[in-house]
Amino acid sequence: MTSAPPTGSAPARSLSGTEPFFIVLNTGSGREDAHTTRDTIARILDEGGRRHQIIAVERGADLPRAAREALELARAQDGVVVAAGGDGTLNAVASVVLGSGVPFGILPQGTFNFFGRAYGISQDTEVSTRALLQAQIEPVQVGMLNGRLFLVNASLGLYPQLLEDREAYKQRYGRSRLVALWSGLVTLFRPHRQLRITLTQNGVERQLRTPTVVVGNNTLQLQRIGIPEAEATQQGQLVAMTVRPVGTLALYGLLVSGLFSRLGEADQVISFAFDKLGIGLGRRVRRVKVAMDGEISWMQTPLMFEVAADRLPLLVPPPELRLEPA
Repeated sequence: MTSAPPTGSAPARSLSGTEPFFIVLNTGSGREDAHTTRDTIARILDEGGRRHQIIAVERGADLPRAAREALELARAQDGVVVAAGGDGTLNAVASVVLGSGVPFGILPQGTFNFFGRAYGISQDTEVSTRALLQAQIEPVQVGMLNGRLFLVNASLGLYPQLLEDREAYKQRYGRSRLVALWSGLVTLFRPHRQLRITLTQNGVERQLRTPTVVVGNNTLQLQRIGIPEAEATQQGQLVAMTVRPVGTLALYGLLVSGLFSRLGEADQVISFAFDKLGIGLGRRVRRVKVAMDGEISWMQTPLMFEVAADRLPLLVPPPELRLEPA
């Protein structure tokens, strides 16, 4: 189900195959050396005869400015904005591009790369850059939380704490899925608070106590952990997941269930698809820590999750070059 773009949004252009690329490169993201990544991108695009400009940033706080610069250049020269970095980088640049009608490409550099993998885009910089040269536009759904975009998921409660701790472990021990798993085990071992929340959907309120709420927009991630409503994200909806109050051992059990793609079978897990979902945390809680595509911030309550009216005009490889999700 594709939503009609709101008034003021621009329709996405089709591709001629000659568009220049304006690439926002986060030199602090990814497992490769930043100079190697930059040289690889430039070499492949030079070999392909494609004009390009790389706008490198060292700090995440500079991404919005760099994204706006890339967008203005792309508008003026009928080009493409490309984000090169982890999920947070892709989110920051996509947030600027959404609704502009300018095509958006990605060169994923993150640990899990759920957004790129869902569309067959490689984490290998050389492979994904070559794919850009033959890419086609696919309008893709994105989620919104209080008017801010997320590509993969958004969350509150225990899950943002897991992500914060994971980032701290990555800084100490490097970026790998094993480090991410170990940091998760350590976080779950510590005491965690229960949230008292009110879910509002279609005018109906429901009270819950839970350690966390996660809203997903990525079919691949939801399938990997075994959520039965995963396909709803292909039908114009988002998927909410929450957990009844449980202890540490039960949380470890849920983690194992997710690793074996059976999380949705657990009695403690509640999941459902929705178009729009409100979450309140009581009158006394005016701000809450949230995570959006791995980036932590504070947000005013109540929270409102919904599907964005605009689709993101994502550059994806042609079918013969798409990777099967691993």
